[in-house]
Amino acid sequence: MKKRMHFLLLPLSAVLFLTSCTGEKVDLPPEVTPQIQTASAGISGWGYRKIPNGRPEFTAAQIKDMEAHNCIYMGKEDEGIYLTFDEGYENGYTARILDTLKEKNVRAAFFITGPYLRDHEDLVRRMVEEGHIVGNHTENHPSLPTVTSDEKLRAEIDVLSQAFYEKFGQEMRYIRPPKGEYNARTLSLTKDMGYTNVFWSFAYEDWAQDKTRGKAYAYEKVMDGLHGGAVILLHAVSRDNAEALGDMIDGAREKGYVFRSLDEYVK
Repeated sequence: MKKRMHFLLLPLSAVLFLTSCTGEKVDLPPEVTPQIQTASAGISGWGYRKIPNGRPEFTAAQIKDMEAHNCIYMGKEDEGIYLTFDEGYENGYTARILDTLKEKNVRAAFFITGPYLRDHEDLVRRMVEEGHIVGNHTENHPSLPTVTSDEKLRAEIDVLSQAFYEKFGQEMRYIRPPKGEYNARTLSLTKDMGYTNVFWSFAYEDWAQDKTRGKAYAYEKVMDGLHGGAVILLHAVSRDNAEALGDMIDGAREKGYVFRSLDEYVK
């Protein structure tokens, strides 16, 4: 279809973690950036340096890539925060998340895969009808730079986009690269297809089902990571996130933050 026109933390004395929706994790020494680590493979992995009580830091190379391709990764400091969810598969918590978002009057973005759309059309329909953004997380969730054929890469994105359009009559306008992996080719190709790539400035290890720690832990992680312009990545497979979401929203508002849609993003 032609469109119309998850690593995450680098403590000051520790290691930069790259994480993915599948729970993969690569430990890098602090002097090695994701871009340098994967340059030989033509793959850049998304990550950031966490600054206590401040906004995270990104490398000059990351910022250059993001700005050159009009990507979303961290908004203007005084222009609100943005809530996004990745939906690789359903674990029984999305309905509760949608209930909470409706109760709190927050519009979020959900990035879905092809199987998710086919297996959980009812939940995706709720997302659409309740005013949320539904974004493209590709048909099969591959690392985009590993799909070396441009034709196959477009198909990974178009198959899902076409299916979504046929069901709901809406175009997908945002894409989140699986595993946060990208390169200049994938950013350029998806931009030319009419998509805005969406990365993030806060996330934590919330996809691992063997590491459930409770709603209090999830709440504290999010509160600790809040910053102006935050693009928050949460995984909807997490029971902790589902149980803590209402408190997260209330806590952020108590701190003076305003939730905005990606359609209102200000860089």
